[in-house]
Amino acid sequence: MKHAFLARHLAGALILIAPLAALAARPLELSSPDKQLRVTIDTGERLAFAVSLRGAPLVLPTPIGMTLSGIGTLGEKPRLLGQRRHSVDATLRPVVAQKSRLVRDHYNGLQLDFAGGYALEVRAYDEGVAYRFRTSFPGKVTVEDEQAGFNVLPQHTLYWPQEKSMQSHNEHYYQPMPVAEAAGKLVGVPALVQGGGAHLVFTESGLRDYPGLYLRGDAAGLRAAFPQVALAETARDDRNVPVTQEAPYIARTDGKRDFPWRILGIATDAGGLLLNQMPYLLADPQVMKETGWIKPGKVAWDWYNGNKLYGVPFQSGLDTRTYRHYIDFAADNGLEYIIMDEGWYKLGDLLAVKPEIDMQQLMDHAKQRGVGIILWVSWKTLDTQLTAALDQFARWGAAGIKVDFMQRSDQWMVNYYERVAREAAARRLLVDFHGSFKPSGLQRTWPNVLTFEGVKGLENNKWSDKQTPEHDVTLPFIRMFAGPIDYTPGAMSNAHRKDFVASFDRPMSQGTRVHQLAMYVIYESPLQMLADSPSQYRANPSSLEFIRQIPVEWDESRVLHAQLGRYVAMARRRGDTWYVGAMTGTDGRDLELDLSFLGEGSYQFESMEDGPNAAVFAIDVQKGSASVTRATRLPMRLAPGGGWAAIIRKSK
Repeated sequence: MKHAFLARHLAGALILIAPLAALAARPLELSSPDKQLRVTIDTGERLAFAVSLRGAPLVLPTPIGMTLSGIGTLGEKPRLLGQRRHSVDATLRPVVAQKSRLVRDHYNGLQLDFAGGYALEVRAYDEGVAYRFRTSFPGKVTVEDEQAGFNVLPQHTLYWPQEKSMQSHNEHYYQPMPVAEAAGKLVGVPALVQGGGAHLVFTESGLRDYPGLYLRGDAAGLRAAFPQVALAETARDDRNVPVTQEAPYIARTDGKRDFPWRILGIATDAGGLLLNQMPYLLADPQVMKETGWIKPGKVAWDWYNGNKLYGVPFQSGLDTRTYRHYIDFAADNGLEYIIMDEGWYKLGDLLAVKPEIDMQQLMDHAKQRGVGIILWVSWKTLDTQLTAALDQFARWGAAGIKVDFMQRSDQWMVNYYERVAREAAARRLLVDFHGSFKPSGLQRTWPNVLTFEGVKGLENNKWSDKQTPEHDVTLPFIRMFAGPIDYTPGAMSNAHRKDFVASFDRPMSQGTRVHQLAMYVIYESPLQMLADSPSQYRANPSSLEFIRQIPVEWDESRVLHAQLGRYVAMARRRGDTWYVGAMTGTDGRDLELDLSFLGEGSYQFESMEDGPNAAVFAIDVQKGSASVTRATRLPMRLAPGGGWAAIIRKSK
């Protein structure tokens, strides 16, 4: 028996209610719009999914389900009542344009309704597949565990985001290893597996009132793991609050709800991951009505160099005079914000500004100069003083907050993120979640949340020599897949590995200067830092001039060259102007810049390139310029650990 048609979005959607007699326990299939990906759902003894690419197995049959106290395991001996199929081809316009001004939402969908009050929703995009559970139980339910993950061949390569505990900063290096060697290991998310002619990135979106996802390796692949509900915690100080007692379940939540999406981004060429927008598309739609005040931008950051300046007529430090200098630097260079990082208040009390700082004077001066001030806060102190502190910040005229050191993703902490986002939005405050877990959709639901850390970023150069160029060209394919990335680029002291010295007060980066400049094109963050000090930037005017011109939102993005852990080159457009960035790992290389993405007519090209001696002196930069058209082909020569960057403007 067939039922009526339902119009949905741009493409019509057909809902098919299958005859009950035909609903035998048989596999059901769903294909992507381009027919290259196929999801198979087994509804026999145990609910399971598998994925094939061009007819070849990619994800082997993997059991999925949820265990609820007093109800049982959803997915065990499932009894299918009906199925609904639909297709969507729609266009979304994000408040904040991370990869592109418009985002296409194009997929085939399947909802399976099961006896016992639950359903499974599956979507197949050309770029990957996703599923989530939906339940319709009265009152509250207790989720003891969720069965998720994916089975792959043991010889496939996992880029392991190493974790020791779920009480974590979620800052990863990516160690390649066969999946078989990950057995027993805790794996951070997003995680990437390479094999079967494809790259698979596993992550989540639509995370609300539920714990964040981790994975554990086993003999068959990677299995979901979750922090349990916290029953007790011990505050060691204003930021380290470890959970000391856990419940035997992972969530207590509404019985009638949609659960988070489990996402597999899939690309044969690793470059396809750089344009994948599934985590954004699968996030809960925004709840904010007024968003015109949300202003992405670049930020002068104080902490990387510890507020240390030179070439100024005063002794720098955590004081009013130093921060006035940061404000003036930002204003003089078109930067929208400065951050006042740790040290502006007496730790433990956000209302106790240190006597060396006249906060209202700084706020007034910043307003006069057209610069916003973002205030760093420790998460625990903010939790204790949330209303009073945010009210005070709003009275001062602050632009936003940088919330740090959460180090957890249990259900309570996930809800804390949303509570902060909501309360900040009510006062027109932007949010940067530092010391955070990966983006999981909150930035769409609450677009005043502009960026997240959850990354081994530039600051690690202050105490470690592991922040290598290879790491830098691995991040875009894995961590950046989940969402914006607060890497905090922009080091002006640069050295190759043999000359590198970790220094807390005078930090340097590995790789060339242009490697750092290219990050402003490659790394996506609508609140993008200039990590080094005003003194360092003024000593390097050509680098500063380049950085200050790079936007933080994009109308369009294109991948030019990409190989996981080896190199990446992208072109991004804002208006009529194109920006090109290329980065490489330890190996130097030559890449061709094919300008066929340009429009008709002539363009003026200005580049920042590794200088002829950059293989020895990492700070060596040379500038280039030329008149070009879409027919032009140019060499991009990258030194070891190097970079290449350009701005291409339409000729007048």
